[in-house]
Amino acid sequence: MVDWIFAFVHLFLYLGLIGYAFYSLIIGNSTRFFILTGGLILYSFLVLHKGVRSEIKRRRALKQEGKE
Repeated sequence: MVDWIFAFVHLFLYLGLIGYAFYSLIIGNSTRFFILTGGLILYSFLVLHKGVRSEIKRRRALKQEGKE
């Protein structure tokens, strides 16, 4: 249960930062937008990418086992 709570809090914070980045762009602060967007992309690849790819592989393997 704690894993689910952590995942949803993390998701909402991530989406909030994306929203804040676009808000910054709308009000004309493009420097802040590019810094936030670059940081989020870097964070995605360095921290989240490996876990997401392993989860995709795991789900595909489960799906293949169910069909065979």
